[in-house]
Amino acid sequence: MARVAILGLTAILATAPAHAVQPGEVLKDPALEHRAREISEGLRCLVCQNQSIDDSDAPLAKDLRLLVRDRLEQGDTNQAVRDYIVARYGEFVLLRPVFAAHTLLLWLTPALAVLLGGFGLWRLSRRRPAGPERRLTQAEEAEVAALLRRE
Repeated sequence: MARVAILGLTAILATAPAHAVQPGEVLKDPALEHRAREISEGLRCLVCQNQSIDDSDAPLAKDLRLLVRDRLEQGDTNQAVRDYIVARYGEFVLLRPVFAAHTLLLWLTPALAVLLGGFGLWRLSRRRPAGPERRLTQAEEAEVAALLRRE
C-alpha cells in the first residue's frame, strides 16, 4: 500500500508545473509576488519559445522575471508592465497574441479552416451519384464493329 501511495505522489508531483522562479527572486510582498506570477504566466521565454518565463530556467527568462518584479516594485500596473515588456521585446513575447487588425489572420485561420472543410464536405454530399451503366444496344454494337472493320 505504501508503494502505491508513493507512486501516486510521484505521479502528482511529476505533472505539477515546474516553476523556475528562484527563492532570491520572490518578492517579500505576497500581493506583488502574486501579480508578478500572473504577468509571468502570459510572457513567453524568448529562448524556449513555448514556455512562460515562470517555467523557464533560461538566463533571459530570469532577467525578464526580475524586470517584471522591478517594474512592479516601482509601482507600475500589470498592464503597464506588459506594455513595457512588449515595447522592449515585441508582441512575440506574449504567449497569447493580441486580437488586432495585424493578427486577424492568426485568429481567424482556425475558423476559416473549419468553414472550408465544412463547405467541402457539403459539396461532396451534394454530388449526384453516377447513373446506372448504360450498355450499347445491338444496333450500336454492330455499327461500332462495322467502323472498326473499315479501318
